[in-house]
Formats: sequence, structure tokens, C-alpha cells
Amino acid sequence: MRHLFAVLLILLLAVAPSCNFLRNKGIFGKKARTLAAYRAQQDSIRVIDSLRKVHEHMLALENAKLDSIRLNEEERLAREKESKYNIIVGSFITPEFAVSFADEFRQQGYDTKIVKLEGTDFELVSAEAHSNLREAVSRLQRFQDTVAFDAWLYIRN
Repeated sequence: MRHLFAVLLILLLAVAPSCNFLRNKGIFGKKARTLAAYRAQQDSIRVIDSLRKVHEHMLALENAKLDSIRLNEEERLAREKESKYNIIVGSFITPEFAVSFADEFRQQGYDTKIVKLEGTDFELVSAEAHSNLREAVSRLQRFQDTVAFDAWLYIRN
């Protein structure tokens, strides 16, 4: 009996390492469950990492957009400061009339701009803009003599 138990034990030990079922499942199937849990955890980590990367990319795009808007606004304010003195050739309440009038002067070679008059619905058509008052007054006098006698000077604050 003792020899039979020893022979069975040796036989069991010899067969157990070669059995695929026992090698994959472990003795009680614990190895397969932990491997499946580990794979699920790795998949979750990959998904979270992918979502984090997408979120960082979206934040970078949003920051770039905000920077671009801020730079455009700063450039616009700088241009407005440079063009403080505007030679106005027309003022309109109807925006379409202002655009068509500005196009007429643009075809004549002037750098026209449409300036919104603060506090009103009027849009002013500026044929030229200058940063220096002396230059703007001199140019306005020549402009009134040669192009439009009713042109006037608008000074932005």
C-alpha cells in the first residue's frame, strides 16, 4: 500500500508538468484568472493612455487657437493705433453702401478701410489712414483739392 501510494505520487508528479490543462489553468485555475485580469488591466491602461493623449492634443489645439485670437487682436489694436488719423470720404448707415463705396476708392488705388463710428450705427469709409496728425492734415488738404472736396478727418481715440 505504501509502495502503491508512492508510485501513484511519482506518476502524478511526472504527468502533471506535461499536461497543458494544468500548465495553463494551474491546479485550481488561478493562473488563468490572474492572466485574464492582467490583460484586462493592460487594455484599460492603454485606453486611458489614449484618451489622455487625445485630451492633451485637444488642449494644445485650443491653446493655439486662443493664442492666435489674442495675437490677431493685438495686431488689430496696433494697426488701429498706427492709423489714428483717418481721411473719411463717406459715412453710411447701410453697410452694403459703405462696402460698395470703399470698393470704388480701392479700385482707384487707395487703401480703404471701413471704420465703425463708436456709439452709432454709422460706418465710415476711410481712404487713407495716418499715424501723424501733421501728415494727415497735409494729405487731407491735397485729397480735398484733387479727389473729394468733402473729405474730412476722423481722429480715433
